[in-house]
Amino acid sequence: MASDGPAVRNETREEHWNSVYEQRGTAGVSWYQPTPEMSLALIERLAVPTNAGIIDIGGGASRLAASLLARGFDDLTVLDVSARALELSQAQLGPDARKVQWLQEDLLSWSPSRTYDLWHDRAVFHFLIDPASQQRYVELLRAGVALDGHVILGTFALDGPEECSGLPVARYDGATLGTVLGTGFVLIDEWQEKHRTPTGAIQPFTWTAFKREM
Repeated sequence: MASDGPAVRNETREEHWNSVYEQRGTAGVSWYQPTPEMSLALIERLAVPTNAGIIDIGGGASRLAASLLARGFDDLTVLDVSARALELSQAQLGPDARKVQWLQEDLLSWSPSRTYDLWHDRAVFHFLIDPASQQRYVELLRAGVALDGHVILGTFALDGPEECSGLPVARYDGATLGTVLGTGFVLIDEWQEKHRTPTGAIQPFTWTAFKREM
């Protein structure tokens, strides 16, 4: 989880998420998962090959990169605005951290230097609450996802919380996400998840898989 709307200046956005990780650590943030089970299940369901180029947007201290390395995936990139989150993730991986490309970037100011076969985003997109930021995200998808590539988005569901980590969020189902992404991204399927936070709260998530067709 690595970005919010443009009302927060770039420097402040980085400081915000660094502070969140400093205060709560890896396992104290609300989005913590010991194993990213839903992400892994969807990657398997999409039959993503182990040599596919995968980028984890807002990967932070997520265990997804470690889980994919353990399954033989060898072209992994993790992008996050928080340097602290990336440090924690690299520390978890130890020597295997060298097998991952780490990008400490503000997503909305970043430009992809390559295309990826899979764009994975668990809980970044729903922080983009204004149309300009959402449109910029779609532009990044068009620049960063290969034709016939896939996009996995995990966002708060329509009945999910209205804010997270002190910031407002948008809430979605598959249809509303498809409207925002526009032509060229075809909704393959949609799933619901009841995520339990470290404090025991339940957060409804919508998971969607899109294929880029043009």
